[in-house]
Amino acid sequence: MKKRMTVALLAMMMAVMANAQEALKKVYDANINPMTQIDEALAKAKAEDKFVIAQVGGNWCPWCLRFADYITKDDEIMQLINDNFVYIHVNYNPRRSANPEKAKLAKEMMARIGNPARFGFPVFVVLDADGKVVHTQDSGYLEEGQSYNKKKVLSFFRNWTPKAVNGAK
Repeated sequence: MKKRMTVALLAMMMAVMANAQEALKKVYDANINPMTQIDEALAKAKAEDKFVIAQVGGNWCPWCLRFADYITKDDEIMQLINDNFVYIHVNYNPRRSANPEKAKLAKEMMARIGNPARFGFPVFVVLDADGKVVHTQDSGYLEEGQSYNKKKVLSFFRNWTPKAVNGAK
């Protein structure tokens, strides 16, 4: 009887965890050409005197979805982002793609933004309006428990605004 109850409890916990993960909005689109996505974001950033933040990861990454969810639920963080950045979710699948063209494109995209996969996922790449990488942020430093630390997240974004990097104009 105890064994059946334990198995039932474990099954129920796994179902709850799976549902919780499914509840997070999928923010990465694997069908978008990442090079085009970055180019379009850079054009918008240049027109609006902002930087681009590329959150690199994928819908396969629970921490990537968790961060996207976290920032959208905080008005102060979203205001800081909207005032200073063009924010994009750049899909990357570190597993080898069966499609050689997509694999080549992913490799080119990662090279373009400084090969940030070494930091894990999600990884945040700050680009100036000309496309130069000005900072790569390891998301592990922003984590706290099973979420993120608001003070650290705000500090990251504040430290990499165009005004902070370029000084007051």
